Amino acid sequence: MNNFKKIGLTALASSLVATSVYAGEMSVAGSASLELANHKGTDGGKDLSMGNQLTFTGGGEMDNGMNVSLSFILDQGDDGPATVSDATLDARGDTSPFDSHSITISSDAMGSITYAGEGGASAQHTVDTTAAGDIWNNTFGFTSGTDADSGKALVWTLPSLMDGLNVVTSYNFSAADKEATVGYALTYTGVEGLSLTYAAGEVGGNAAGTTGSEITTMKASFAFGPVTAAMSINDYDITGVANEEQTSYKISYSVSDELSVSYGSETMETVSATDEEFDQISVSYTTGGLTASVSQTNADNVDGAINGQTEQSKWAVGLSFAF
Repeated sequence: MNNFKKIGLTALASSLVATSVYAGEMSVAGSASLELANHKGTDGGKDLSMGNQLTFTGGGEMDNGMNVSLSFILDQGDDGPATVSDATLDARGDTSPFDSHSITISSDAMGSITYAGEGGASAQHTVDTTAAGDIWNNTFGFTSGTDADSGKALVWTLPSLMDGLNVVTSYNFSAADKEATVGYALTYTGVEGLSLTYAAGEVGGNAAGTTGSEITTMKASFAFGPVTAAMSINDYDITGVANEEQTSYKISYSVSDELSVSYGSETMETVSATDEEFDQISVSYTTGGLTASVSQTNADNVDGAINGQTEQSKWAVGLSFAF
């Protein structure tokens, strides 16, 4: 298997050296947002925040039939390089505008191979967003007992094996004292309105094997007319710690092409004796590149009721712009 990989990569490298790109083009897309929110709980209070992002993409076709594309994101105050800890970023105040960047080489015969120099995720981590949209993390900023990917990843999306089946594999390079990891994701969309996903991956442990985790993701969604129902399960087998499980569901109803209403729920079974529970109802209206949204989120047994954090809530009104 290792010899096969070496031969394949050597042939790919040789073909890239011996050819040139033509008919290339560049484009840029952007987004911006404003949100007014009121958080009732330990960190209660009103806050006005904004988001901004520019995504540069470019590429072209080589004379051997392969396609090469580049993606580069500017996002002021994002999480910075993956090798820098959150504590370090908080201490220095991250003002770097540079974010995720990657290069993709593709063809009908081999599928696509993407190398992310920063901001890359494993095949499993790419699909492990809960059915309800990670309410626990996006609304209150809490994290589970697992670690993130290193940010440097090699991802291979295989060519079509059968109608409706998408297969992705990944290799995440090590960061600091972490081990390199592998992952894969299978998604089937061969039935109209139905989507099924199964993915598995790892979070790199240390050389002693005393940390790290294995993660399994299962997701399903079905759209019937204006109604979409989705559910997900993320199971974390953490070395040296009791397992964690994250279950979620969401029901969405499209009132019209512009207006939609949804309700989502998430439950986190953690090392704490008390499960964390989150639910959110939201309404959004889209016209052109503008989306207006209103949401109400409630949380119970936050962080397993550690330090007296039991019930919290948050309402938010937001505007986002795509251009």
